[in-house]
Amino acid sequence: MERRKLIKFLLLVLFWALLVIAAVISIFESDWFNLTLSILTLGLTFLPSFLEKRLKIDYPEEFEIIILAFLFASLFLGEINLFYKKFWWWDIFIHGLSAVIMGMLAFSLVYILNKEGKIKLKPSFIALFSFCFATAAGVIWEIFEFIMDRTLGVNMQKSGLMDTMGDLIIDTIGALFISLIGFFYAKGYMEFLRFFGEDFKKSNPQLFGEYDVFEDIRKF
Repeated sequence: MERRKLIKFLLLVLFWALLVIAAVISIFESDWFNLTLSILTLGLTFLPSFLEKRLKIDYPEEFEIIILAFLFASLFLGEINLFYKKFWWWDIFIHGLSAVIMGMLAFSLVYILNKEGKIKLKPSFIALFSFCFATAAGVIWEIFEFIMDRTLGVNMQKSGLMDTMGDLIIDTIGALFISLIGFFYAKGYMEFLRFFGEDFKKSNPQLFGEYDVFEDIRKF
């Protein structure tokens, strides 16, 4: 088994084991909220594979590992193990990571838009699109938190306006960070981030064929 696939598989097994343990403990403690959250998180770990089969897209293992790390940090550590309450900076970390992931997804979408080489996009546009996509995702999440607080009486926004604005600022910083990385990668730098684009292209010949999208992009 390829090293990257092995690492992803081992992380999945470890994550599943921890979630099962958390679920069993929740049953003994009659903590139905954490039990539901454990089951939900377990189901979300299968989401990347489901989307790959459904959309017939093969995402690189590095990207899937980042997704698993986000689920582990936000749901298992953050919610089930109360890291949001134990560490004041945990929410900031999660929002920044989510913005990075959304930016990476946006970068992949640009690849799909260029799959036949009929649309030639400048690196600056790739960066702008990734930035806007990631920040928009952050805004939608904050709207969701507001609706949940108003309709169900929960406290997702915590300190209200300050929490919302703080989250949006972190989302913006994370989006800017990943969009700049995308810009420099599209210009031919940071070759160690091949999974960011080139490996995705090679893993999905049905989308891109033999056409080298970035060869044209770098000319701009």
